Amino acid sequence: MTAALPSPSAVSLSATSTMIGRSIRLTRRNVDTMIMSVVLPLLMMMAMFVYVFGGAIHTGTAYVTYVVPGTILLCAGYGAASTAMAVADDMNGGMIDRLRSMPVRASAVLTGHVVASTARNAVATTVVVLAALAMGFRPSASPVDWLLAAGLVLMYVLALSWLAAGLGTLARSVESASALSFVMLFLPYLSSAFVPTETMPAVLRTIGEHQPVTPVIEAVRGLLTGTPIGSASWLGPLWAVGLLAVSFAFATACYRRRTSR
Repeated sequence: MTAALPSPSAVSLSATSTMIGRSIRLTRRNVDTMIMSVVLPLLMMMAMFVYVFGGAIHTGTAYVTYVVPGTILLCAGYGAASTAMAVADDMNGGMIDRLRSMPVRASAVLTGHVVASTARNAVATTVVVLAALAMGFRPSASPVDWLLAAGLVLMYVLALSWLAAGLGTLARSVESASALSFVMLFLPYLSSAFVPTETMPAVLRTIGEHQPVTPVIEAVRGLLTGTPIGSASWLGPLWAVGLLAVSFAFATACYRRRTSR
């Protein structure tokens, strides 16, 4: 009797697990990427804003308390930029060519990079929160509030990571992938991450109040500090889920188009 062949779903699950393990191993070896994903937002942004500019910025609360949610999302942007570059390296370095003859789904290859990105961001978020506590951050969140905030941040990280994976498939080099992902690093600066949007000029205020980062930040800030959330309670999750769905579809479509040539 011949042995039964594994089902397509089992093959897909095995391929996905393999790609996840590969991407996590690459993350462990690429220490500079992890350092840049954590140290740059933490030291150059949160520490600088808290200790250099914080005394001149009035937010109605301790500035370190105000700035923590924005720094967490900024870390997500840096982590996603690393994902775009890692995917671009695979796409242009011959790795994908070796997989074309195998029954590996597009989602398996990209999922490995996305899971590794999520793991990097989990470490970065933990470091940011611990550093903020040392700087004087005193959240009033209950365990349920922490879980809701973590879930919202996770959805946002997944959305950015899938978007970055899609951009990485389009890029013709690691350098161009870095350039394409610039918008993910820039958006938090035009949000309520570091200053209230009402203090901005009219044009920038309109942009800041009608882009996805601001409601996510406001929802996380409200959950952690007990401040009123308002419409951000549903706008933040809606933006995160919508971005996640669009980013996943975009990334898988870009991968199939690139690998079908």
